[in-house]
Amino acid sequence: MSAFIDARTVPEGTVLTPDLVIIGGGPAGISIALALANTNLKVVLLESGGMSFEAPTQDLYNGKKEGVTYLGLQASRMRFLGGGTNIWGGWSRPMDPIEFEERAWMPHSGWPFGLEAIKPYYPRAQVLCEAGEWLYEKAENWSQSEMPTLTLGEGGVANRWFEFSRMRGSVLPTHFGERYAEDLKKVRNLTTYLHANVTRLGLASNGAKIDEIDVATLTGRHFKVKPKAAVLATGAIETARLMLASNDVNKAGVGNENDVVGRYFADHPIPRDIATMVLFDGKLAPYYLNPQEMHGAILRTGLFPSEKYRRSAGRLDSSITVETPTKLDDLGKAAVAQTAKALGVESSHAMAFTLGGGCEVTPDPDCRITLDTARDPLGMPRIKLSMKLSDSDLNHFRETLKELGRQLLVSRVGMVRLNMKERSQWLNGIDWGNHHMGTARAHVDPKKGVVDADLKVHGIANLFLAGSSVYTTYGAVNPTLSIVAMALRLADHLKGKLK
Repeated sequence: MSAFIDARTVPEGTVLTPDLVIIGGGPAGISIALALANTNLKVVLLESGGMSFEAPTQDLYNGKKEGVTYLGLQASRMRFLGGGTNIWGGWSRPMDPIEFEERAWMPHSGWPFGLEAIKPYYPRAQVLCEAGEWLYEKAENWSQSEMPTLTLGEGGVANRWFEFSRMRGSVLPTHFGERYAEDLKKVRNLTTYLHANVTRLGLASNGAKIDEIDVATLTGRHFKVKPKAAVLATGAIETARLMLASNDVNKAGVGNENDVVGRYFADHPIPRDIATMVLFDGKLAPYYLNPQEMHGAILRTGLFPSEKYRRSAGRLDSSITVETPTKLDDLGKAAVAQTAKALGVESSHAMAFTLGGGCEVTPDPDCRITLDTARDPLGMPRIKLSMKLSDSDLNHFRETLKELGRQLLVSRVGMVRLNMKERSQWLNGIDWGNHHMGTARAHVDPKKGVVDADLKVHGIANLFLAGSSVYTTYGAVNPTLSIVAMALRLADHLKGKLK
């Protein structure tokens, strides 16, 4: 077993020559490193942080924001081994086939591969995320006899299930750095460097491949990596920053000949108290309100627009979650009583619940990461985020909530009251998922994307991207499970390419 190497102890001017360097020790980077264990490839993993939070390293994430109010850039990511899994909530669910398709009602949609390309990797991703048995589509069957789901009239919204990551013998979720540190140390062909900050992706003079990679520490050490191939797995924001800042050969930055790097940044808006749902009989299974341990997994139910509905109505995806019981005012009570009477149902035990959820957003090239003039302690330019959120995206979610209300009325189970009408109301009640996506999107056309179907940067023979930066469109579910699945697919590709 080999210990991790502290990059602050590496002699100045050292040159490493692995077959593959993985930049970033988050879920994507760790998954690739583990997947390449015991191959003949000599692999180096570079992680900017250590094993726990350190304020000076975290400060490297600071930057400026403009536009729609958004999360603090320094606090919305974690710069130590495990990356985003150090602060994730463990929510897991695979993507749907429609999310990879080019959709007429969604500009800039269409991945260069479909769900079938990553579907075989989901079971392994589920294991790495420690999300338990694969029950996403099975849960509906057994739940009816044990704790029935909501009865919805025929229509566009259906019950769907999240599963949750859990750490062995502890509480959810799994922190990849903590969970897999010892596994990484056991990989004989892997060397992991902590406190190793990549400051430049050095292109060959013709711009066709990565020739060398500059690494620096906050203590002033510098060394280089000259790999056969590189995987950049640093999240959507840092991936864009590093590619844009590496502009000594191509002035626009690495892989940015068509001005796409940094564009199409996205996160999932998480509106709170967007609507009130009333159930006439007051009965709601506990897995709607909180995760429940059942049948070898931890599950929670959400309410999703079906693929059929999304296609027929031209609707974006969303996930509606039941949040907390709430009390109705007198007007609300009167509306419930009159509605129940009209439907011929009893409502003396009616209960109300707040609804929240997450929205899919339309890819927007003007929602983007650019470089600021300010510099961090490593000499890297700080980033500037221009954040946008369109009224039409919010309206899609509103229409899906209306459809849910219609289906509850048809089934004579309940009703929904929408609480937000104006944009200002939505924005005042919005949180964000910390799901940074886009900025180096996958697309068959180099003019519309940064990486191809193999997640290789267009025009650069040996640079690959992993993680959330490659998302072309975003769906509405938490991305970690799919990030790991795509990373495992990339690892298989690299095994064949570098053998």
